[in-house]
Amino acid sequence: MENLQNLKITKNDLGLIPSPQKLDLTEGFFTGNLSDVKKTLKSSDKELSPMEKEAYTLEITPSSIEITAKDEAGLFYGEMTVKQLSMIFEDKIPCLKIDDKPEFEWRGFMLDCCRNFYPVEFIFKILDAIALHKINRFHWHLTDDQGWRIPVKEYPLLTEVGAWRNDCRYTWEEKVGGFYSEDEIKAVVKKASELHITVVPEIETPGHSSSVLAAYPNLGCTGGPYNVESRFGIFDDVLCSGNDDIFPLYEKVFDTVCRLFPGPYVHIGGDECPRTRWENCPKCQQRKKDLGLETTGELQSYLTVRFAKMLEERGKIPIGWDEVLEGTEKLGLPKSLIVQSWRGLSGGETAAKLGHKAIMSPQTAGCYLDYKHKNTPLEPGMIGVTTLEKSFEFEPTTKEMTAENKANVLGGQGNLWTECIYSSKLAEYMIFPRLCAIAEKLWNCEGNTDYSNFLERLNIHKKRLQKMDFLFYNGN
Repeated sequence: MENLQNLKITKNDLGLIPSPQKLDLTEGFFTGNLSDVKKTLKSSDKELSPMEKEAYTLEITPSSIEITAKDEAGLFYGEMTVKQLSMIFEDKIPCLKIDDKPEFEWRGFMLDCCRNFYPVEFIFKILDAIALHKINRFHWHLTDDQGWRIPVKEYPLLTEVGAWRNDCRYTWEEKVGGFYSEDEIKAVVKKASELHITVVPEIETPGHSSSVLAAYPNLGCTGGPYNVESRFGIFDDVLCSGNDDIFPLYEKVFDTVCRLFPGPYVHIGGDECPRTRWENCPKCQQRKKDLGLETTGELQSYLTVRFAKMLEERGKIPIGWDEVLEGTEKLGLPKSLIVQSWRGLSGGETAAKLGHKAIMSPQTAGCYLDYKHKNTPLEPGMIGVTTLEKSFEFEPTTKEMTAENKANVLGGQGNLWTECIYSSKLAEYMIFPRLCAIAEKLWNCEGNTDYSNFLERLNIHKKRLQKMDFLFYNGN
């Protein structure tokens, strides 16, 4: 029988991703039953920060495994570390001592289920994977030009019409799409909660609204007819900012969203909204005049404020893409609104300076997982390139930011837009292992710059992805 004491184990042999803040190997191996892991919840005499709630201590000796934390979230992340170890070492886990906590409270992943629809089984699989990487936000993109994925009983055409489109891959007429039932959504939320993941639903406003307009054409500036888009891109037909009929519909949409998603956040989109129709729409121009606005672009701020207040009244915190900062000179933005910066880091920096909380997910800094892994026509993806190293270099804050502004940065997120991602296996290939690198930097960022060290651990970690039946890109 192999003498376990003679095995030479290094920290990198553990292949832990994200890497713990502090790890010390000790003598020996644990060969007992993993069901006997002892979990101790320490009482705290003060209110804990989100990061303190997720902190844990893990001690493995030849005779025991003990996880200690001040909150259930910390115990869970200790369990995830044990799970990672057991997936590699199985019946002989190296003895060690870990003291660990995350640097950022928002560690997110976004899946676009509008451009292509993914079944609930795949969502469950993704939740298991991101939990293993200590990611705690699942941003679920549920409405866009190419499909509406959530039922709203008062407006049934949103799914009867808006969830289906002609498939641009085929020359014959074939409708593709789908939507999630309330029971399926509740099942996703329940599973996510068990994994200490908050689900953040996104309902796009006021652009990327072709699916809404196809169902209810009176909500557009021209009255249609409109189609659920089979093309990909940015389209001029958006919600009519001068039409009060849009608000009763979104009141019911947000009622449904807030009932199905108990988490504190709802994303209202706000990106890539052309003003072409508004410029030529009498209703929109009248709205502009009534509000005393100088530019048509300021109408987006008006809509953002209206939608954000609807959510605030329902006890939710609104989130918007960084375009929500534009045209706000007169109407401003609700202070509670969180800005998600995707066009680089500047939107998040501006938001932080203005006192808003910010989430960083820049397409320019390794967070867009729909971009190619490598600049070659042999690789799938969009025209941009996001290498694994670029994802590893991602940091949610910059050296130029003040300490006060850095405190307003909640964290960051990897995003998978799915225009070119027609299947779940292809989605897996685009997500991993770049999301491993993003998870690494959101948990343990400061001073973590050794890419070769990360690659060494990743080579071990890939065995875990294989055991979970994930397809992944195997280059650098």
